Amino acid sequence: MSLLVPEDQLPVELTPFAAVEAAYPAEIARITEALRSGLPTLVECEKELTPYLYKAVRDRLKKEGRSFLYLDGRPIPELPPLQPGMGLVGTIVFYLREAVRGVANERVLVLPHLDLLTTSVGGLTSEAREVIPLLYENPELVFLGFKDPSFPLPKVIENLFPRQEHLLGVPRDRLRFLVTQRESRKLSNARALKGYQLYKHVSGVNAVRLRRLLSTLTGEDYPSDPRPAERQLRQATLVGQLTLPDIDLEKDVGGYAKVKERLSKEILDVLALKDAAADEATMKNIEGLIPRGMIFWGPPGTGKTLFAKAMATSLGAAVTVVSGPELKSKWVGESEENLRQVFTRARQAAPAIIVFDELDSFATARGTYQGSGVEHSMVNQLLTEMDGFRKDELVFVVGTTNFVESLDPALLRPGRFEFHLHIPYPNAEDRRAIIGIYDRKLALNLAPRGLEWLVKKTGEFVEGTGSLYSGDHIQALCRAIARLRLREKLTTPTDVEDIERTIAGMVDRMKLTPKEERVVATHEAGHAVVSLFCPTSAPIERMSIQGDFTAGYVRHAERTHQRVMTIGQLLDDVCVLFGGREAEQLFFDDVSWGYGNDLSRATDIARALVEDYGLAGEVVGMRRVEVSSEDPVSEVTKAALDRAIAEILEAQRKRARDILTANKALVTSLRDLLIEKKVLDASALASLLPAVPKKDPVASER
Repeated sequence: MSLLVPEDQLPVELTPFAAVEAAYPAEIARITEALRSGLPTLVECEKELTPYLYKAVRDRLKKEGRSFLYLDGRPIPELPPLQPGMGLVGTIVFYLREAVRGVANERVLVLPHLDLLTTSVGGLTSEAREVIPLLYENPELVFLGFKDPSFPLPKVIENLFPRQEHLLGVPRDRLRFLVTQRESRKLSNARALKGYQLYKHVSGVNAVRLRRLLSTLTGEDYPSDPRPAERQLRQATLVGQLTLPDIDLEKDVGGYAKVKERLSKEILDVLALKDAAADEATMKNIEGLIPRGMIFWGPPGTGKTLFAKAMATSLGAAVTVVSGPELKSKWVGESEENLRQVFTRARQAAPAIIVFDELDSFATARGTYQGSGVEHSMVNQLLTEMDGFRKDELVFVVGTTNFVESLDPALLRPGRFEFHLHIPYPNAEDRRAIIGIYDRKLALNLAPRGLEWLVKKTGEFVEGTGSLYSGDHIQALCRAIARLRLREKLTTPTDVEDIERTIAGMVDRMKLTPKEERVVATHEAGHAVVSLFCPTSAPIERMSIQGDFTAGYVRHAERTHQRVMTIGQLLDDVCVLFGGREAEQLFFDDVSWGYGNDLSRATDIARALVEDYGLAGEVVGMRRVEVSSEDPVSEVTKAALDRAIAEILEAQRKRARDILTANKALVTSLRDLLIEKKVLDASALASLLPAVPKKDPVASER
């Protein structure tokens, strides 16, 4: 097919029958030849195509003296009269019985409604149980059967037909014969049809429906912008739960520059090159390079589905979001049929993107299922559907998951889900961009100080949970700020205090007694003062005892060098972790159990220093030690390693104790201020804590 078809080469008028003849000449020829040879033939197509395809085949074979008996439930004069109240299916069965046993000689028996004989999952109805023996009773009979792609057929019926044709949409090279000159003028500002551009919007539409849609096009001739006419067609092609999203990858998705760049380079830019191809060979070559299956993975709420919808918007594709658990059914075969229906609807509305949310809910590695076993069949059905994609069929499958490592390896091989996109928690720049979008959309009127504080705040754990802030969490927080401004009729810029009040209203904070507050404040002041006198410890950004998701915390700025960690830094980290415990011991001569997590983290670091980084070299030599069943070490070596770990911990504990003893007055002042203010940021701390010069462990040299 030429990429550009001159207007005068297009038909002037087209009837639905002529359109079917023009769209499917090869398919009609194959069906005709099979029937001529006496081979029963099954045609899978949408219902509205059935009468036109039948007429096309009948007209060809009638010239050769072949006759047909069309069993669609209407009365047939030459057969015995019907009994009252038989119904459509009963009438079909009645006439089929009479035809098989009486007047079917040399005739083709046409069964236009085979799918009425099955249940929604391909099981047999009571009528079908009577039909099956009839279908097999006379092997000399030639059947022409039709089934809708929305309904499966039992194998016992499907096996009756040695020849099968599957018609979905229209072949791309036949589109030029299905658009009239008048319709072309609505779709192009040139006196020519851009066939491939149009095909992108209607590839899944059958010829009869396509003619109906094209004939209703409105608008001016030769428009400067053909997109309104294309949108008319796209809206009319949507079926089922498919929708056309309107999410701009740059304007509506904040941050994630690297994720956007990779999605654009690997998918969107390649598809843009396909649209701009100057010849058919180039276009087909590009189509073979495009991944049809994609895995978007990362923590919950980071925008995996949002990225899929933004990709769909860029492609002009429809989207259906399918939840894995919703597909499962306790009935045998129904889960697989649900999957098949999803793909059928997407193909009919192509270009389309199927988003399987929580793909791992049914597509985990085979052999690891804990459910009913239906997951195995669902994975097989999914693979079958994906393997059946045509190259010119713009249907993409995006599976989202939090656990990519749990997916069935068969899904991840090239040709299936071969493109993997990691969408992590947003970093500071991502969060700033996301907040900026909601600032504009929700009219938050964030003050510069409030914006920066919010960016830092959302870099922490979400209050009341153990989760970092995702895009969804940020959206929820921004919406809560917008509600606060609405309730209190605020007109001034949103600042830190407004955000704090919003967060306080979203979380049930821990209620500390005065005695508990004093202990927690002493603990956090101990961490802060020890950090101040550890050369490589990062500056303190914020301290709190207001009972967020923990009773209190000290938050440090990110280290300047995050990819290069020195042993000195790790030892300083252990020392700071002991600061809270040693402050409690110094002031109360007792310790609370709140230091348990600090001790666990300190032990992990010390163990890594000894076993991974050779700080027990005098015991086992300068090597990495694996204390495991696969690489066992002697009990003597284990004991030596444990002693080395204990020595590191004890040395850093004493170091923390010495720092606090020497600066007890500073700990007291910081504790009292923290009890008074509940929250201290870097500016408040600067007025109290002395400026102790820090050492850059990477930049300094000997």
